[in-house]
Amino acid sequence: MQIKKNWCEKLILSVVEGSLSTRAKFEKMNLINYIKDSFEELRNKVSWISWEEAQKSTVVVAGFTILFALMVFAVDKVFQTVLTEYFKLF
Repeated sequence: MQIKKNWCEKLILSVVEGSLSTRAKFEKMNLINYIKDSFEELRNKVSWISWEEAQKSTVVVAGFTILFALMVFAVDKVFQTVLTEYFKLF
């Protein structure tokens, strides 16, 4: 009886392990197909802006980023000066 139990357990384990490795291979293939399909869609189905428009947009974003950083710097300096003078009173 013990021999049959071990044989049955081995059979069940081999079937389960086989199905897991098959599932892992299937999921890997799904991932590879997903990546391939994504690149295909990006290449052929997405409408991209022109290179010139992308460059202009980049310059505008960079300009506003610098402007915003300068404004934050100015506000920080004002608060620093005000708080320094306030704490000198004590």
